[in-house]
Amino acid sequence: METLLLVEDDVGLQKQLRWQLEGFSLQMAGCRSDAIACLRRFEPKVVLLDLGLPPDADGVSEGLKTLEELLALMPMTKVIVLTGNTDRENAVRAVALGAYDFCQKPFEPQVLALILERAFALHRLEAENSSLKTLQTSTPLQGIVTHDPVMQQLCKTVKRVATSEVTVLVNGESGTGKELFARATHHLSPRSEQRLVAINCAAIPENLLESELFGYEKGAFTGASKQTIGRIEYAQGGTLFLDEIGDLPLSLQAKLLRFLQERVIERLGGRAEIPVNVRVVCATHQNLAELIKQGRFREDLYYRLSEIVLKVPPLRMRPGDIALLANVFLEKYAASQGRSLRGFKPEAMATLTHYAWPGNVRELENVIKRVSVMAEGPYVGTPDLGLDVTEEGGAETPAPLNLRQVREEAERKAILDAMAQTEGNILQAAALLGVSRPTLYGLMHQYKIR
Repeated sequence: METLLLVEDDVGLQKQLRWQLEGFSLQMAGCRSDAIACLRRFEPKVVLLDLGLPPDADGVSEGLKTLEELLALMPMTKVIVLTGNTDRENAVRAVALGAYDFCQKPFEPQVLALILERAFALHRLEAENSSLKTLQTSTPLQGIVTHDPVMQQLCKTVKRVATSEVTVLVNGESGTGKELFARATHHLSPRSEQRLVAINCAAIPENLLESELFGYEKGAFTGASKQTIGRIEYAQGGTLFLDEIGDLPLSLQAKLLRFLQERVIERLGGRAEIPVNVRVVCATHQNLAELIKQGRFREDLYYRLSEIVLKVPPLRMRPGDIALLANVFLEKYAASQGRSLRGFKPEAMATLTHYAWPGNVRELENVIKRVSVMAEGPYVGTPDLGLDVTEEGGAETPAPLNLRQVREEAERKAILDAMAQTEGNILQAAALLGVSRPTLYGLMHQYKIR
């Protein structure tokens, strides 16, 4: 139940409202000091405040002071002022000081219930918006949402290397967001005003890939009716992103190596050497070292491409990111579908966090996109996810044998999951974990979780 604070010194009215508000977790205070204490302890989202409080029970000075202190401590709290029929002027004063609304005595239960419902709904909406704004401003790189230390370190590395001209190789499983790192490298570089030209080496047939990369002269082959520049030349002054570089045919690897060494190209059917000034960023989901052993990738090309290597971890190895990304995607796609989905049921979130996600972030995004269309209630349940937990896929890393290390890793993962599920609300996360708020603060400090 939602926590509601009633600040009222009239015992009779307290009893009446306790009966009318039995659908809430009702906390009561009879004076300003008690109200402030309850606010600090229970952090209610909505407060019902009578302006006539002791020692000025017949006036409004104490009530208005209480209102100002409540809002100073928790500005997002919705304070509803209780007034008499002839006290409209003071109610307006209270609203001018920041009160959300006022309700006249004697109360009509339906009217009071409607005001409370709207107040809680507005608080939820503002909290969600605030959380998203905080998330956007704290995102390490554009488009990347993470709490994982490894991912955050990768983002710091990208910021450092982006200003240089070194060739960057991004390695990771499919769906982990390799292209986001490549694009961030371009956008943070001095070349950001120029083109970012991307080409997927696995998506173009081998017989067309050479002409796509290097271009061709008129008459170079049947159907070459005009001179056409290639992707490398088109990226002049900007960044060339070669995705799935591990699928580049051996016949083209030598030609690409020469370009990387000399920074010149020759179009198909041409003789002139054309200088090209581009920054090269590559990505692959394959193990290039294994391909070298198998004779499918040139070792000298690998060393040219891997001046800086970014290894993007799979989603299953990023504690807390599954719940965090699920909430972000749900907010995004529910809004695009015009749905008012409020979040995930605990069992659904448990299913998400324990699933191995062989398709990584791309698979998670697709699942949440489907959920935003198919979910029937305001909260997403496990059946809505459509996940077969018996076919999780993905290899698990061996668990450490050191008991202290096992405990610390488990505690850290549990805290990250709880913080992600509660969107950073310390009180709710502590309740979810079954510890006190000071204990949670201490653990967060111990594990350096902000």
